Amino acid sequence: MIQGKTVVLGVSGSIAAYKIAGLARALVREGANVQVIMTKNAVQFINPITFETLTGNKCLIDTFDRNFEYSVEHVALAKRADVFMLAPATANVIAKAAHGLADDMLTTTLLACRCPKLIAPAMNTAMLENPATQENLATCRRHGMTVIEPATGRLANGDTGAGKMPEAETLFDWIDFTIGHEKDLAGKKILVTAGPTRESLDPVRYLTNHSSGKMGFALAKIAAARGADVTLVSGPVALPTPLGVRRVDVTTAREMFAAVTEQSAAQDIIIMAAAVADYRPASYSTQKIKKSDDAATIALERTDDILAWLGAHKRPGQFLCGFCMETQNLAQNACEKLDRKHADLICANSLTEAGAGFGCDTNIITLVTKNGDRPLPLQSKESAAQAILDEIVGAL
Repeated sequence: MIQGKTVVLGVSGSIAAYKIAGLARALVREGANVQVIMTKNAVQFINPITFETLTGNKCLIDTFDRNFEYSVEHVALAKRADVFMLAPATANVIAKAAHGLADDMLTTTLLACRCPKLIAPAMNTAMLENPATQENLATCRRHGMTVIEPATGRLANGDTGAGKMPEAETLFDWIDFTIGHEKDLAGKKILVTAGPTRESLDPVRYLTNHSSGKMGFALAKIAAARGADVTLVSGPVALPTPLGVRRVDVTTAREMFAAVTEQSAAQDIIIMAAAVADYRPASYSTQKIKKSDDAATIALERTDDILAWLGAHKRPGQFLCGFCMETQNLAQNACEKLDRKHADLICANSLTEAGAGFGCDTNIITLVTKNGDRPLPLQSKESAAQAILDEIVGAL
């Protein structure tokens, strides 16, 4: 969590500076101590009073400003900073960052910081693509700074192309990813499955379920933020790929089975959060439509049981987590699945409880292991993901 962390926002002279007001508000809402430093050009786009009102801190601009408690302010602030985000970052300030130039409050503080540094470029496409800018960005990366890829779209001058600064929500996610979580999963390889699978019945219809993929995506997001090397195998969902996650998209159960089994041996932890369609057409050539009542009568067969295969082929030291959804006998059915699938943890939830299951942003999960079961309260899926990963880390 970022509560109590000191976040320094360096704002340079770009029209995108207005987006940082929303970022500052979101950070303060989560309990961060936000300090904004602006270049003299940046004040032409947004008034410093805006940031002072939102953060409760003086907005720093002038290196020689005497209107604060005596200290070498750029050094003192650099020591307190947990992360420094330079956003929007113009081509000019990127060049300074790359070569260690320190001629104002922003660049002197940036140079003095030992904390993680994030750079969000914002400029015209031609300026961004200029070899000098690209070389400066490469230099920043070599010096350990993280460059956030700019978005593509309509720019302030009317052109369309790369160079847009990402929205405040994306910048917040980068800060949270960088300092919001203990890196207790660093060095671990984790494979997470998420979403539904689809089995075509004919060129128009398919067999699937109501899984939104939100639980699996939350697990992938939090695992990556906690330092893991995460691969996410996802069925068809309308969700963005979490930061730091490698994504493999599949459609059918066979495709998911192939993607998971191909990579399973290299993983330290496997979390099967996907809701795989239980059946598929047995033979596409023998499908028949009962025209009298327009109902489909199609021969079906069971899909591959991915969790069972993983349990049967689990290598020593590998941790296997599965999910189950029940309408009755939750703990009993989860315990049986734990034994039958040779899993280490089953995350069980009941379809009869409000706020749990498919589609919602919350979940009610019972963690079932060989040592017993532990029910979790109703909470967001990201909070549930934290609890699940805490359980896994404690068992490693």
